[in-house]
Parts: sequence; structure tokens; C-alpha cells
Amino acid sequence: MEVTPPVKKSIFPFLVMSMLALNTIADPAAPAPAPPVAKKIPQTLTLHGDERVDEYGWLRDKKSPETLAYLEAENAYADAVMKPTEELQKKLYDEMLGRIKQTDIQVPYHKGAYLYYSRTVEGKQYPILARKKGNDGAEEILLDVNQLAEGKKFMSVNAFAISDDARLLAYSIDDNGYRQYKLFVKDLGTGKTSDLIAERVDSVEWAKDNKTLFYSVENDAKRSSKVFRHVLGTTEHTLLFEEKDEMFDVYVERSRSGEWLFLDTGSKTTNEVRLINASKPEADPVLMQPRKNDLRYHLEHRGDRFYIMTNDAGINYRVVTAAVDDYAQSKWKELVPYRKPVRIESVDLFKDHMVLRLREGGLSQLEIYDLRGDSPKSHRVNFPEPAYAVFPNANAEFDTHTYRYTYQSFITPSSVYDYDLDSRKQTLLKRTEVLGGYDPAKYKVERFFVTATDGAKVPVAMVYRKDLDPKKKNPLLLYAYGSYGSSTPDAFNSNRFSLIDRGIIYAIAHIRGGGEMGKEWHEAGRMMTKKNTFTDFVDVADYLVKEGYTSKDKLAISGGSAGGLLMGAVVNMRPDLFKAVMAYVPFVDVINTMLDSSLPLTTQEYIEWGNPNEKDAYTYMKSYDPYNNVQKKAYPAMLVRTSLNDSQVGYWEGTKWVARLRANKTDDNVLLLRVNMGAAHGRASGRYDKLHEDAHDYAWLLGQLGVK
Repeated sequence: MEVTPPVKKSIFPFLVMSMLALNTIADPAAPAPAPPVAKKIPQTLTLHGDERVDEYGWLRDKKSPETLAYLEAENAYADAVMKPTEELQKKLYDEMLGRIKQTDIQVPYHKGAYLYYSRTVEGKQYPILARKKGNDGAEEILLDVNQLAEGKKFMSVNAFAISDDARLLAYSIDDNGYRQYKLFVKDLGTGKTSDLIAERVDSVEWAKDNKTLFYSVENDAKRSSKVFRHVLGTTEHTLLFEEKDEMFDVYVERSRSGEWLFLDTGSKTTNEVRLINASKPEADPVLMQPRKNDLRYHLEHRGDRFYIMTNDAGINYRVVTAAVDDYAQSKWKELVPYRKPVRIESVDLFKDHMVLRLREGGLSQLEIYDLRGDSPKSHRVNFPEPAYAVFPNANAEFDTHTYRYTYQSFITPSSVYDYDLDSRKQTLLKRTEVLGGYDPAKYKVERFFVTATDGAKVPVAMVYRKDLDPKKKNPLLLYAYGSYGSSTPDAFNSNRFSLIDRGIIYAIAHIRGGGEMGKEWHEAGRMMTKKNTFTDFVDVADYLVKEGYTSKDKLAISGGSAGGLLMGAVVNMRPDLFKAVMAYVPFVDVINTMLDSSLPLTTQEYIEWGNPNEKDAYTYMKSYDPYNNVQKKAYPAMLVRTSLNDSQVGYWEGTKWVARLRANKTDDNVLLLRVNMGAAHGRASGRYDKLHEDAHDYAWLLGQLGVK
């Protein structure tokens, strides 16, 4: 690939723009602010005989004062444009905060002799992680995340692993948003925290001896590539395994039984697992089943057998078992057969039971198996609403007959249940309290299928005020994701009612590329079929307009990350169809990113998007790449958010996209770029900061839709 290098220019114009925008904020009588205009420094890039010109590649230089000044100028411009909405933003913030029980406690879960839980305190941004011994024990604070966050713009806790004797806590933190976690161990008896043990840590597990840690670390491209063993009190960190294939990551997991450690090495389509007996942490890992193209298998353990979720008989998985001392693939014994319409998403294994989390007909299901006896019996848990979401909750104990899960829907707040696996009795332990007079009876949920142009049936779920006529061309916000086989949950969000109560319909389109309709749904929206993701979304939007749910001048759309790619693609395809667009940390500079193997995630993503070093993949990718397909035409109003420290989607992707849109669009619709200078992939880390962001974005959206 040939590249014409950029030419350095002065920082002065951007400093001037930033100062002008700030002056506009200070003077309410000033004329409407003018947006920053990024300079053009054309870079000519040639590949496969095709020439592309990138005028804004210079914005990738994160350390450049000129780049930072431009980002600040964009933020200053957004401040100026949003200045008249400050009162509305405060009202929205107060509304959303008023629905939240700020001092609250999560349902404690058992692990050994202790009950573990998290709680929040009014006025504090982050949770407090704690435990108590038995129901009547005194509280022990394990981590106060607020203290960890002091003096930091960002704070996230990732690993949280308690040793078997409950004396030690291994935890990891990220304090800048780049997802580079630092590992520490806290002595829960003395309260003392170790010096830094390791950096760039992903997964963490204890051995049974209460002193040996296993952890994986990432390389410069943020690929988790190595697993180490470390014995506390020593300086030695023994490399157990290194994955050199750039398509694969490696993580360490421990079975719920506590007996085995699994080193799982996987790409998007293939994996293999190495075994370590948790009672013998000094042993070398033993490979179970060598990797085969397109074979995936995931392990759990019970008694003298491994339980294996595998796609060897079909892409939606089945469950087999194998003896712990004779586990060759030829010896696998089927327990749950492959069922084409039913996708097995996960297996939770206990002493006497197995719980499968399924996806069928676009909905989550729980299927329970009693493993006692020669012929396991199964049943499913029933759920009452047409659209909902079910997630496993904390199930730390192996020897239990109770399964804990979280249920919620568009109108049912997050609800924690204990399910008796024998009697089938469901016990509601806690439903998140929504303050401010929230009443689910005021709202209606619909679920239906939209026929795409090629005949595919796309599930759509929506919620609106019950006293609203849904077919009266209402303002409507349509959300979608549609990538990686990830299923978007029809989940509860109390903030959303600040829109719904104002007469806005909220809808989710479960388009191809996601996993809602099984693994086939993903396969039909990745690689050389990726455009199905975009056409599905357009078909759903067209349907909503045709059926009178909304109109083109009242239809807003939203998506983030790969869903931001979706936003960029559909506004290039059908800018006439949408009134307003909210794109969060959007993956919109697709070809340039996928050609840069030094960037985090790039090489592993070849299996999702294709490798543009191959001509056919390049040509197909270029045909939908949002940045490369910006044209001189009218676009909807747009709000774009990106984060300076985002390691998943570089801040420059949304920034370059906005710059090119500004230079080409022929309309007068507002185009705002918000750059969070101290956040991670998508959002601020503090809960109040997140509310302020939502209040800002909702105020912008209401203004665009003409809703008060």
C-alpha cells in the first residue's frame, strides 16, 4: 500500500476556533456559533489498484497539540449549540435521578461462609463491594470503588476473585478507560493491598492452595496472548502458555466445581482448551482437543465427567459429556442433541442440575435438566411478557438446588429471582425500585416481525404510552446493533421513560448480524453478507413509516460501536428516511482500521468483517464503509460521541467522519461531535456522569423531534 505522508501545519487556527466557540458560550446574544472546520491534508492510499484519499488522517495523532485543540474546539462548539437547552438538560437529569434509589443494596449471594454484595450510597459515583459472614455478621468492605477513583477521571473494576479460604481478594482496575487493567491482591484480614502484581491483565483465577494465581495478559495490540502462574510471596511469574496466532485470544477460567482450571484459546470461529487440576497448580497444562477449523467447545465439570457445549453437530450447539481421564472427541457422549431452531448460549452446571440458556424464536429461554439418574429430565421456565430479557445472576455455589437469574423487560424493572430446581418454585428476591410514581400499567409492549426485502423475518420490539395511538405518526427512536452474533436484550432502562412519557415510541430492531434468531442470524450478517444488517434496518424503518407508527420527519435512530457502523451505513444509503441520528463510539473508518494490524482487535476481526488485504473483501467492505461513502448530499441531524481513551474504536473514527460530513453535506442540519476526554468505550464510568450524558443527548433529541 502506498501512502503519501501528511504535511505539518500550524496549530493556531484550531486554538482560535476553540476560543471563538468559548466566547460564543459566554455571550448569550452572540450569533449562532460556526462549527470547527478541520483542515485537509490529503493522504493518497492505493490498494488492489484502487485509490482512496484520506484528508483527515492527521487526526489520528493523539499526542499532537493540534489534534487535541481540534477536539476541544468540537466540544466547545457542542457546548455553544447546546447552551439554550441547559434548563431542559437539568430537568431531564432531575427526572432520571428522581427515578433512582440512590442508596441501595444488591441481593447478596452465597459463596462459602459469606454473603457477598454491592451497594451504592447517595452522592457517590461508584459502588461499594462488601460481604458479611452469615446473615447477622458485620459488614466487611472489600473494595470501595469511590476511594479507588479519587483523583481519577475514570475507574473500572474488572477481575474480582476471592481465594477458596476467603482470605484474599485478587482484583484488577483500569483508571484511564483504555482497558489496561492492573492486578492487585488484598489481604481481607489485615486490609493491606499488595504492590502491583501485573499489568494489562484480563482474566484472573485462584488455584485451590490459596496462594497461586493464574492470569492472562494482553499484548500491544490488546490481544490476550499469554497466561502466567504466580505464587504469592515470590517474584516469579511463570509463562504457562503463549498464543502466537494473531487471530486467537487466551483466557483462564475455573469450573464452578472448583476442581479444574481451563485455559481457553479461541478465535471467532475456533477454539481449544488446556486443562490444569486446580489441586495441582504446579502442573503443566494439558491440551484436551486440538483446534480444528470451525470447531468450538466450552467446558464445565461435574464429578468424573466434563460437560461440553460444542458446535460439532451444528452451529447452534449441542451438549456432550466426556470422562475426565478419557476425553478424546471420539469418546464424547451426547446429553442434549442438536436442535436447529434452538441456539444454546451458555451452560450453568451444578452438583445435580444443569441450566441451559437458550435462544429460540428470538427470545431467551431457560431449560433445566435434572442430572440424577440415567435419563436426565428437562423442563423450561415460563416468562410472562411478549418481549423480555433473562440473564444468569450470581451462582457461585456448586452444591445447590437453587438457580438465580435476573428477569426484566421494557416495562418490568430488573428483577432477581431464585428458582428451585426441584420444586420449580420462583421466588422474587428484589425488583429494582423505580421512584417518582412509575407505573408499568401505563405502558404497552409490542413484538412483531418485519419482512425484509429478501424475505427474512426481522423481530422488532417496541414500547410506548398506553394512552398513545401507536399508528398516528408518532416520534419514534429506533435502536439496533446487529454484529458479532450478539443478541440485544429487550431490557429495562428507567432513563428511557423521559422520552416515552413525552410521547416517543422506543423500538429495537433485531437485525441480522446479531444472534437473536440463532447462529444462522449472525452468519447472514457478517463478512460478505454484512449488508443484510443495513438493509434489514432500512426495511424495518420503512415499515414503521408505512404502517404509520412514525414518519420520516419524526424518526430518530441510534446505535453504538458496531451499531455506530450501522448508523453510518444507513445514513449514506437512505439519508431521507431519518430525522435525527445518535451514533456512539462509531466504527465508521472501516477499511483504514482493518488495514492497520497494529490496532487493537483488528486481526481478530477479520472473521467478522473480512480482511481488506484480500481484493474481494476490500471491494465489498468499501461499498458500505461509512467514511469512504460520504457524499455531497443532505444528511439528517447528527450527534456523534467518541472517547479519547477508547481502545476498541479509536476516537479518530468518529472525529474523521464528522469532519468529512461537515465538508460534504449540503444541508443546514446540526452536526455535533462530543469527545469524552477521560472515558472508555462509550461512556463515563461514574453513574451521575452517565446521567448527565443521557440528559444532554435526550435534550438534543427532543429538540430535533420537536417534542417538549
